[in-house]
Amino acid sequence: MRKSRMRRPRWSTSETASGFALNGGMSSVRLPARVAVLASALKFATVMGIILWLNLNPTIGKLDAVMNTVQGPRTRTGTRMQTGMQTGMQTGTQRRVQLPKGKNKQFDIVVVYSWLGVVLHQVFASFQQFISNAKRGDNMKQQRTKTAALAASLSLGILGVSGALGLVACTHSAQTAQTNTIDAPAAPRMSQLPAVVNPAENPGTPEKVALGKQLFFDKRMSGNGEMSCESCHYRHLGWADGNKLSKKSDGSLNTRHTPTMYNVGFLTSWYWDGRAATLEGNNRAAWKGQLGADPVKVSAALAAIPGYAAQFQAVFGEAPNEMNVGKALAAYLRTKNSGDSPWDRYEKGDKTAVSADAKAGFELFIGKGRCVICHTPGIYTNSEFYNIGLEAKKEKKDLGRFNVSKKVEDTSAFKVPTLRSVGISAPYFHDGSVASLEEAVKYMANGGNDDLNKSPILVKTGMTDGEVKKVVAFLETLTSDEKFVRPDLPK
Repeated sequence: MRKSRMRRPRWSTSETASGFALNGGMSSVRLPARVAVLASALKFATVMGIILWLNLNPTIGKLDAVMNTVQGPRTRTGTRMQTGMQTGMQTGTQRRVQLPKGKNKQFDIVVVYSWLGVVLHQVFASFQQFISNAKRGDNMKQQRTKTAALAASLSLGILGVSGALGLVACTHSAQTAQTNTIDAPAAPRMSQLPAVVNPAENPGTPEKVALGKQLFFDKRMSGNGEMSCESCHYRHLGWADGNKLSKKSDGSLNTRHTPTMYNVGFLTSWYWDGRAATLEGNNRAAWKGQLGADPVKVSAALAAIPGYAAQFQAVFGEAPNEMNVGKALAAYLRTKNSGDSPWDRYEKGDKTAVSADAKAGFELFIGKGRCVICHTPGIYTNSEFYNIGLEAKKEKKDLGRFNVSKKVEDTSAFKVPTLRSVGISAPYFHDGSVASLEEAVKYMANGGNDDLNKSPILVKTGMTDGEVKKVVAFLETLTSDEKFVRPDLPK
């Protein structure tokens, strides 16, 4: 009797009502007829999902990096800065990190198009093999079985490979975003002064600035030889004069308080009512009005001084005259910038530069006090004109900006002064009517005097006396202590 040998099961197919099955010995695996289509669809959907994820993941990383905020000391954004934002203020210490373009995008393109090609190739290859075998007369049931098995295996294989590539892409994106965030350049801080722009008709040069500085301190510029520009603008008084109303060369009083010369190069109009359209024009008017000079006579006197004559020829190619004197003074005044105060040093990272009260005062300044609406960093003015009620109780009212614009709403409106070095430039406001900085802050915090044309911006803030003192503490940190050297005058 021959021993029977164990035979390996022979695979065959059998028709069923729902499709077909693989039969082999004691076991069988039932595969519905639609499994091939479902497997191919699964493969396609899986890979396309992974591709979509690969494409979106770096984008999400970029958005996270772009929205990353690097803040300087005590910077506040969001609700507490809404008031300042209404005036177009840009918070300089808030920096948006910008990513270089193209690095992640190149990687995405390679992944997307490579794997899209794989998907299409495998789908069409499966159908091509199916149709080719059918043409050769192969058993259709057997070919459907092979195609289904192939599609299922491909789905699992591509899912695994795509998942691995997804992890690679995610890591690549995160590393790129982190690297780009670290390397991103810093934006200007909040109180940083902008660059001074000299007009095309009066470019600034070191020689012109030096000439203008000499003219500013020279009493020979006046009609009687007893006053200079400095007579109303002293360095230790914040380039003002400390008087309620300043005197002219003839001894008569001006009707308005002397404004500071700090940061005048950033303004768009000059004088309290903005009647001067250029700094050069402001200088010529003050030369004649305040100093009582006859430009023709004084220019001739300057030309007779060898040191001045040589400088005017070198700078302007001509002798002194009303126009080039005004230009030389303007070139010098555009260098009077107060960007080196304790608060500036604090924003740069010196945490010991200001007191705790000053820091709290800044929070009030940009928040509850609403000061930032008009006093926008870094020059701490928006150069606009407002009626704050100071003329309401006067018998003879100063009409202010109305004299220039002829607009009713500009009645008794005056230009917002800079708060740079405000701690040393008392008294305050256009009429010099308030002696102390604390009194001036309190007046504004209480909403000013009632006036028919008072600006609606000025309202009662509800600040306490203690909070007012903290705002004053902050304002005093805006006093600049840049180096100053008086010039030697030509003889």
